[in-house]
Amino acid sequence: MPEEIFSELLSGKNFRVERIVSDGHHSEKDFWYDQDEHEWVLVIQGEAVIEFESRRQTLKPGDYLNIPAHSKHRVAATSTQEKTIWLAIFYR
Repeated sequence: MPEEIFSELLSGKNFRVERIVSDGHHSEKDFWYDQDEHEWVLVIQGEAVIEFESRRQTLKPGDYLNIPAHSKHRVAATSTQEKTIWLAIFYR
């Protein structure tokens, strides 16, 4: 897969639910997300490493993480052994 797949599953006035499929994808070296929305992510399959300015967190199937708005973060790595499937909820 040359690109990650982002599929919007549901949205409303103050939220959006996405399914994301990654296959060894990661953020560019100097790229950081700095979002206006909060983000709650759940890894359904595979593995991912989320990096913040001062720490890293590995997520495996069933692990979830809440990322407050404007918390600079990036995807440091996703599994190269299998596709990583995420459920992401963006909310205000």
